[in-house]
Amino acid sequence: MAENHSETTLDLSGLLCPLPVLKAGKRLKAMPPGSILTVIATDPMAAIDMPHFCTEQGHTLLDQREAQGSLTFRIRRA
Repeated sequence: MAENHSETTLDLSGLLCPLPVLKAGKRLKAMPPGSILTVIATDPMAAIDMPHFCTEQGHTLLDQREAQGSLTFRIRRA
């Protein structure tokens, strides 16, 4: 049986480094383990910062995409 965890989207478009990572981290802390957070960011640095943040904090980066100047990250909370 698959675990049923919530999935939340956080739109951080327009925010610059380090705000996308800081706000994503704050939201993840408030979520139960195993939950999935989808983060939308427009800062090109997020492509480097978000995977690094996930590695440092033990979260799983499930998916990272770029389309029309927007980056989308799906992160499973540790």
